[in-house]
Amino acid sequence: MSSLIAQTITVTGQGGDEIEAYEARPAGGHRRGGVVVIHHLPGYDRATKEIVRRFAELGYNAVCPNLFHREAPGADPDDAAAVARARGGVPDDRLVGDVAGAAAHLRGLDTSNGKVGSIGYCSGGRQSVLAACSTPLDAAIDCYGAFVIGDTPEGYPVTMKGLEDKLPSLGCPLLGLFGKDDQHPSPADVARLGEILRENGKDFEFHSYDGAGHAFFATDRPSYRVEAAVDGWDKIADFLNRHLS
Repeated sequence: MSSLIAQTITVTGQGGDEIEAYEARPAGGHRRGGVVVIHHLPGYDRATKEIVRRFAELGYNAVCPNLFHREAPGADPDDAAAVARARGGVPDDRLVGDVAGAAAHLRGLDTSNGKVGSIGYCSGGRQSVLAACSTPLDAAIDCYGAFVIGDTPEGYPVTMKGLEDKLPSLGCPLLGLFGKDDQHPSPADVARLGEILRENGKDFEFHSYDGAGHAFFATDRPSYRVEAAVDGWDKIADFLNRHLS
């Protein structure tokens, strides 16, 4: 494995705000694609930073913007997530601007080949789809994104609207990875998402795993499913190789 460079940086997000981000990239000067990693609702945490480094190991420049930086700069991820939840979550327009800023940072690196994709998990999966419908990207990955289809129910800790009206604007290929035992999104939600994308002529591929529920990639949770996660990572690597190389 080649050497990696990993560091905390700032990127320019929505409205010109300077926000904290975590970056990892391979050493060496060869040109490569970039990946914006969108963290899950628990926040900008150790597990997410490990994922950023994994993309660098796969040969990409990768960056994860701290979506909760404005609410709680420098706070522990759990505390920052609590503050963000109390305020209803990350506004969609701000998310799009922050991902666009992270993508611009990646495209501006000397080692960039100009191509950038996004990936997100849980709420970040929905946000990866939202970003791909709202700002130029070359690929997007949705890992069990909840409420791409349908709105959050009453009493849910954050407010998210379904993206049905935005899906016709999807501007790049989409990979979706889902658990068949998940309820948010449910298999019916995944099927409906596929129907809408097919009706609009979009380039997408979905894979759903038996015996897996929500957060099956999360190695630090009981929800982790080894077979689904290993195959999912293989699917991710192949997809990015085809679209970002």
